[in-house]
Amino acid sequence: MSDPANTREDVQPGLLAGAEWLERASTQRVLELLNRNGHEARAVGGSVRNALMGIPVTDVDIATTATPDEVMRLAGEAGVKAVDTGSEHGTVTLVPDHEPIEVTTLRQDVETYGRHARVTFTRDWASDARRRDFTMNALYAGPDGTVYDPLGGYADLQARRVRFIGDPHERIREDYLRILRFFRFEAEYGAPESPRETMDSEALAAIEEESEGLERLSGERVHTELIRLLAARGAARSLEAMMDTGVLVRLLAGAPRLTAFSRVQAIQQARRFTADPMVRLAALAVRVEEEAERLADNLRLSNAERDELVALPRAARRLDASMAQLDAKAALYRLGPKVYRGGLLLAWSDSRAAVEDTAWGALFTLPDAWETPVFPLKGADLLALGMQPGPAVGEALRALEQRWIEGDFAADRETLMDWARELVASRA
Repeated sequence: MSDPANTREDVQPGLLAGAEWLERASTQRVLELLNRNGHEARAVGGSVRNALMGIPVTDVDIATTATPDEVMRLAGEAGVKAVDTGSEHGTVTLVPDHEPIEVTTLRQDVETYGRHARVTFTRDWASDARRRDFTMNALYAGPDGTVYDPLGGYADLQARRVRFIGDPHERIREDYLRILRFFRFEAEYGAPESPRETMDSEALAAIEEESEGLERLSGERVHTELIRLLAARGAARSLEAMMDTGVLVRLLAGAPRLTAFSRVQAIQQARRFTADPMVRLAALAVRVEEEAERLADNLRLSNAERDELVALPRAARRLDASMAQLDAKAALYRLGPKVYRGGLLLAWSDSRAAVEDTAWGALFTLPDAWETPVFPLKGADLLALGMQPGPAVGEALRALEQRWIEGDFAADRETLMDWARELVASRA
């Protein structure tokens, strides 16, 4: 546990000097206009953390001693567009060169009640740092790349250690989503090769004791964190810790399959295939379609995510390493590349075949080797041949399509039209 009571800011001159995101004209313009009239501004949080870890920086957030009114005034004097996006909480968005940058006044909590807190503005950087969640998020960078570290976050970052600021119980009670954020940060920024025992034991103990609070979270908030966690390289290690602390069972309302998850992750990494969170979620918690539907409801999945999650177990049952290539092509055609590969990963995992297995590997590379064709006929073609509108048109199209598939997709449009004429004539 970091000790906020004994805060002594560590300063690392020029540690991020020359960083592209920091040297960017828009970033420097905001920092320049806020570092005047006795005020100070620094980049904070994710941009500093990611830069120090060699991870690309996308968004830049700025912390400043200037109040929101002063930020608006300084921006106006500099000719920079300013948008009030939450001045009551200290936040104003500046838009230099069409690039939005969120600027927040330094704050300290006066009173906290769950996710909500009564705050007051301050000029004390240490007080602002103490109200954040993890030490690695309490790092600041000045315009010249100097890094300011009031709570030991840089050492934790170097050790790839996720640590709550102050009392983990208090940080968690402020927002129970921080339980999932802890595990997601471990999955994204921790050391995936290290044993679970290297995680902060004090944090894990607090999480286990406070895990009941997860039931207060909306499905939407859980969904966002869980999906990001599942896609991370260190997801398996975090899931093991979530299982040990009782968090995973609370989230999934069932018995998670950690071994299946780890196998799917291993195959994905061996095949250099981008992690698909729905495939990983299916490996972890879905055996049949009904489980997928229930999980989709609980996690408030989007319609596209729900459809994929429900389709995956059905696809997995259809795929097998011994299947003929024509059957594999038919499956790829019917399922589409995304669900085909997802179902294949699940079936491969369940088969316990090695990640180097050549038969499974050949099926996996089929979408790269074979371009899925488009069925050449439409309902209008059958109507033009004299068929009456109605369900019979769809039935005839499906019969022709199946014949085309069984012929290895070789028949061209002219041949298919001949088949269609025969079919229409036989039903006349």
